[in-house]
Amino acid sequence: MPSVSIIVPCYNEQQTIGLLLSAIYAQTYPRSEMEVVIADGLSADGTREAISRFAETHPDLPVRVVDNAARTIPSGLNEAIRASTGGIVVRLDAHSSPYPDYVAGCVEALESGKGENVGGVWEIRPQDEGWQAQSIAVAASHQLGVGDALYRHATSAAYVDTVPFGAFRRRLIERVGFFDETLLTNEDYEFNARILQSGGKIWLDPAIRSVYFARPTLAALWKQYWRYGFWKFRMLKRYPKTLRWRQALPPLFVLGLAGGSLAALWLPALRLPYVVGLGTYLLVLFLAGLRAAAQRKKLFMIFGLPLAILTMHVAWGSGFLGSIFSTLGVGRNG
Repeated sequence: MPSVSIIVPCYNEQQTIGLLLSAIYAQTYPRSEMEVVIADGLSADGTREAISRFAETHPDLPVRVVDNAARTIPSGLNEAIRASTGGIVVRLDAHSSPYPDYVAGCVEALESGKGENVGGVWEIRPQDEGWQAQSIAVAASHQLGVGDALYRHATSAAYVDTVPFGAFRRRLIERVGFFDETLLTNEDYEFNARILQSGGKIWLDPAIRSVYFARPTLAALWKQYWRYGFWKFRMLKRYPKTLRWRQALPPLFVLGLAGGSLAALWLPALRLPYVVGLGTYLLVLFLAGLRAAAQRKKLFMIFGLPLAILTMHVAWGSGFLGSIFSTLGVGRNG
């Protein structure tokens, strides 16, 4: 039976790290063949104390913490990989909670030759019971919010471009290299792009499931999706063939929103088309919110879901455009 190293980058995750460790402890895979290596970015909120308490009360599951001085996700992943020993590496996140058969499912898929990197589907859940957190959790798995991202809503197994929490054999690192530390986000996508370029395959099986806790507020969601958009452009510069239609829409929407507003001010003939276009978009979001409110019997979804999806679109698109402008040197002196 292969040994498994579960690697986790984290920083100030006191609220969720215990849920993750408990879910790992509940895995059906033998604990004697598992270890957990957490790369912590020098947390200051009690995360390390929570990890220590768990390790003391669960001595049959090896849990180690290594420092991630750079405080980025890819550097944390690499530090954890270097400190781990398992033949199979399973990448998880401090905001996640894998199903009990998650590790066993990943190992089975690798052992049966399904792909070089395998993973499953996220079940997005709110961090708390507030209207923002609940609306964001629904938006983060809604097709208006994430388009064709299969790892958020797939119902059948398939070969894909990427999986969020991949599992792979350690020897894969020798072939494609470590995670790229120059990308502060989209490191998983870039890693998978190299696997595909090397002739490997990425396998997604919805039977392999994990819970992912979405951001709790719209402000936190904005920061997350702005960062996603910013670093997506940097990744696409290296791998332009990986561009998907859903990734082009948010920056085009933001350009249309800003450009259309200015054009409508100066060109009266464009005002009606602009208002109709924007109104149609907002109507679609409102109807989605209305449907979500009816399905979940939560009235706040009528405005909460549209606000969350709008935040995702505008933040991602703005970050993407900001990355383009910064690359071109727009706004720099001299």
